[in-house]
Amino acid sequence: MPDGMKHTAVKPIDRAMQHFAHVQTNYRHAEPIPFSQYLEQVTAHPTTAIRNIFQVFHDMIKSFVEKGVDEYEGDPESINYVYYDTSRLFVKNADNPFFADRLFSNRLVKLVDNFRSSAQQNKIYIFKGPHGSGKSTFLDNLLRVFEQYANSPAGCSYETVWRLDRRLLNQFDDVQMDRLLMRVSELMDEQELRNNNLQKAQRIIQRGELFVEVPCPSHDSPILMIPREYRRDFFDDLFNNDESKWKLFTEKQYEWLFKDSPCTICSSIYQALLNRLKNPQQVLQMLFARHYQFSRRLGTGISVYNPGDPTLKRNVLNNDMLQERINALLKDSGLVHYLFSSYAKTNNGIYALMDVKGYNVERLLELHNIISEGVHKVEYIEEKVTSLFLALMNPEDEDSIKNLPSLSDRIEYIKIPYILDLRTEVEIYRNTFNRHIDDNFLPRVLHNFARIIIATRMKKDSPAMQEWIKNPAKYSSYCDNNLQLLKMEIYTGNIPPWLDEDDRKALTARRRKNIIAESEYEGEQGFSGRDSIRIFSELYSTHAQKKSLISMTTLARFFRQNPAWMRMIPDGFLDSLMHMYNYTITQEIKEALYYYNEEQIDRDLKNYMFAVNFEEGAVVDCLYTGEKIRVGPDFYTPIETRLFADAENPEKAYAFRMEVQKEYTSRTLTQELRLEKKSIEQTRLYASLHERYVHFLKERVLEPFLKNDNFRRAIKDFGSEEFKTYDTRIRTDVSFLMQNLGTKFNYSKLGAKEVCLYLIDNQPVKPAPPVDADEDTRTEYAP
Repeated sequence: MPDGMKHTAVKPIDRAMQHFAHVQTNYRHAEPIPFSQYLEQVTAHPTTAIRNIFQVFHDMIKSFVEKGVDEYEGDPESINYVYYDTSRLFVKNADNPFFADRLFSNRLVKLVDNFRSSAQQNKIYIFKGPHGSGKSTFLDNLLRVFEQYANSPAGCSYETVWRLDRRLLNQFDDVQMDRLLMRVSELMDEQELRNNNLQKAQRIIQRGELFVEVPCPSHDSPILMIPREYRRDFFDDLFNNDESKWKLFTEKQYEWLFKDSPCTICSSIYQALLNRLKNPQQVLQMLFARHYQFSRRLGTGISVYNPGDPTLKRNVLNNDMLQERINALLKDSGLVHYLFSSYAKTNNGIYALMDVKGYNVERLLELHNIISEGVHKVEYIEEKVTSLFLALMNPEDEDSIKNLPSLSDRIEYIKIPYILDLRTEVEIYRNTFNRHIDDNFLPRVLHNFARIIIATRMKKDSPAMQEWIKNPAKYSSYCDNNLQLLKMEIYTGNIPPWLDEDDRKALTARRRKNIIAESEYEGEQGFSGRDSIRIFSELYSTHAQKKSLISMTTLARFFRQNPAWMRMIPDGFLDSLMHMYNYTITQEIKEALYYYNEEQIDRDLKNYMFAVNFEEGAVVDCLYTGEKIRVGPDFYTPIETRLFADAENPEKAYAFRMEVQKEYTSRTLTQELRLEKKSIEQTRLYASLHERYVHFLKERVLEPFLKNDNFRRAIKDFGSEEFKTYDTRIRTDVSFLMQNLGTKFNYSKLGAKEVCLYLIDNQPVKPAPPVDADEDTRTEYAP
């Protein structure tokens, strides 16, 4: 390297130091701004420049949680039970992530929506849940993100700072000003003098000599310094007659602007200055606004108390040096008393109790008057407190506050139980053990593990489900007698497609709300979050292997070997889960095996729809296919056996034709084809018959293969040299099956082989009872 380059190269240490200095310089927050400049921000951005703690908290949640997804948006029976992605709030960059299931995230969003839609009164919001439900992790992550947001430009709120100007108070003349400038210039180096850096000298003087800076210990908004009786007129003059002004004057969330008063210290300062200067405008010249800096570690804006933290023996705080300067400046020691309590440090901030036990019970009792009245005594002065009070509580600790009935109406409980949403439960396993654990399970088995865990957390009896589904036995192929599997789907926001048409229509908004409401009383028993991680670890470490996947047989055997676990799992639940799994994979394999000539199906249906309009024995040319049809049993029977059960029964076959003919003449021909100008393929009758036809073919597609031993051996040998020895038909069918299982249902090659062998060895479950043909043709022809 040339010598010149050696001298100009920046050493790594210097580069690191320079970069750090640059970043740290940019990080510094702006100086307090005059009240007039603050008002400019208020008029430009009223919804962000004027915010109390509840509005900031609401905006933080909305900033980190995307708009919810309602899978049934537009459905008149939708209840706005939506999916919220809370990962940015609780998971991203968290040392200990918290996973909020759909039920809890809906509760949380509903809570913060109330912060922006109604006037706030002092309450304490208690998140109640059993041991191991993640309450502490939830609150830690929530406060961590809130602190970051509140200290960012997007989340900043403003607090009051008084700068008592000696000049305005006639304590500083021009001679003293010149003398100070001279003294400061003597302290500056020659380079700064050459640059005539007078502004820097003036800033030094302003900080140390011209002003006595008095921060509001209660972090009040500067806008509250306008006396309450004049505030409405002040806003009326400040804002134009636009939407922002209308919101401020009419919406409940802004009532605090016209009702709240500043802290006693700020009120005293304002009154003392007004008495001295006789000019409100000069008083407001000493009023400044600065960003409210939150710091959990320093207890500023955020204070968190653990049950073992002793209570303060002396809860009155002051600043003797500042008090002396205020007294000297105002020439009266009785005008302003700079006294405040520790509650002032979190006024317009968050005061949190980590579990209501130990010393935190005392703290909650001390909050009694504050929460009820919004004020408390600090020696001889009143201090107002408007904070967001949060607490965590185990169900058994509720007894500690039952003796305070007057406090009960000031408490709002938010349930934070064990996870009841199986998708969230699975995400916890993936996060704990890595996202590749799915590769060790056959599809759906991992989610079925979660279903077993969640079943122990749910109540066996569900009045809401029983009121909805009168006959659970009809779903025995894919649900348990207590309908817990169905209820789990409702909790995840999914309405299963296997529900029959009547039950789907009967799931009204009222019924769905009642089902969701029952979650308030579940999730307090069963396997805890820690238990589920421990059990999953045992299953995974014992049975996860490279050459085989964890199947439902393995899963069922794993739980049945432990009597203590089985006592917690509802009776018959494992068997029902096996039935549901068998039914599901049977449908998947049928779908994967199914291939049929669509042109043949199309011709059969069009010919059938046309033929039912003619008497038996008639020979007609089909209007839709051009084929010649001899109407009679030889034509009807092959098609009808693919459309409904008992097609060989002449009475049922005739009744079915009459229903099809009635639908064809009353709706298909007269309305859809002639008036709406639809093609025959777009009609409701064609779609319904097509669905029936395909359903029949899929139901019977397995029959030839289950009885063929060569088919099983070919699946086992798939991918090996031995597979090439099988005849062309079997190789084609097996290859088609394996490919479809992969592309349609995300099976790996190993998973596709194992699930097919499992199905063949265990035999498929019996298909669900066929729908009655007569009834079905009267209700939109659903299969």
